[in-house]
Amino acid sequence: MAGNKWEWLGLDGLDGWWLSRRVFTPAMMERLTEEIRRSEARHVGELVLAIEHDTPGHSRETSGRALEVFGRLKVWDTPMRTGLLLYISLNKHKFEIVADRGINVNPQQWDGICAILQARFAARQYEQGLLQAIGAIETLLQASCGGQAADDDGRNHLPDAPVLL
Repeated sequence: MAGNKWEWLGLDGLDGWWLSRRVFTPAMMERLTEEIRRSEARHVGELVLAIEHDTPGHSRETSGRALEVFGRLKVWDTPMRTGLLLYISLNKHKFEIVADRGINVNPQQWDGICAILQARFAARQYEQGLLQAIGAIETLLQASCGGQAADDDGRNHLPDAPVLL
């Protein structure tokens, strides 16, 4: 895999940086924002998409880094505990989903979404893969927390725009 070669050479951050600059354009980010906004109108779950071009050296495992980002972006800070983080490590070519305790979904279903992303990114279908993943996440969130009553003011507690780290 290309990511492993770049990592072995110590240049994996350049690969992630290149992808974040050339692929994740402002227009693409706006389309992803709109898709997340549309998705969240159908359930009380709140999706945060975090894209990191160069995972810090202190984070050997992407799962640990995803938990750290989950906390730093305060994805847990929703009234019904329905925050969800889709974390993408561009330089490591890894994907993680971290869901708050108000979302009851089988972990294998999250793994399936990560597998879709892995295949789409390997085929260089970045936007299509993310849109497909957001759609699949929406389906699971509708099943898990679509019937719950909205919080007191019905507002969006987390940003819809993807976060570039």
